[in-house]
Amino acid sequence: MTLRRSAIAMAFLAAFSPALPVFAHEGHSHDATETAEHAGAAVKLGALEISGAFTRATLPNAPVGGGFFTITNTGTEADRLVSVTTDIAREAQIHEMAMEGDVMKMRQLKDGLEIPAGETVALEPGGFHLMFMGLNGTIKEGDVVPVTLTFEKAGTVVVDLVAGAASADAPAGCEHGDKASHE
Repeated sequence: MTLRRSAIAMAFLAAFSPALPVFAHEGHSHDATETAEHAGAAVKLGALEISGAFTRATLPNAPVGGGFFTITNTGTEADRLVSVTTDIAREAQIHEMAMEGDVMKMRQLKDGLEIPAGETVALEPGGFHLMFMGLNGTIKEGDVVPVTLTFEKAGTVVVDLVAGAASADAPAGCEHGDKASHE
């Protein structure tokens, strides 16, 4: 495997694997108060509530990153997350990871992600997620990454993703595996 392929593979694993060791990180530009204000803050858009938003710190020169959160649709009609944009990457897409036989495959959801009426959809490591390709720089633990989400019916909203450790599987402040308190 070439060095470039190795680097891309490591960046992919760091962004999307549910359990990798934590890597050391340099300090970040946001103070603890600012980060705490964003962490776990739910955002409402019509009948949709977006909560538990986070991303993972990346290795230097990593080409990809990921975004995760929960969307609850309290309405009587389904909606659809149709696009995402962010200034931290050249391109942002809505993705899914799923097992096909014995192989985990990732694919872009070109038609977006349906949010059924009265249901909750989780974007989390190893499942549905946002994929940031062509990162403009390193995402450091504690950084706040704004993303613009566009829904078919509800419209557009900006959500702040707080960067956790490279192995984070929930927003900062959640006990390991205790995502319910942020949904």
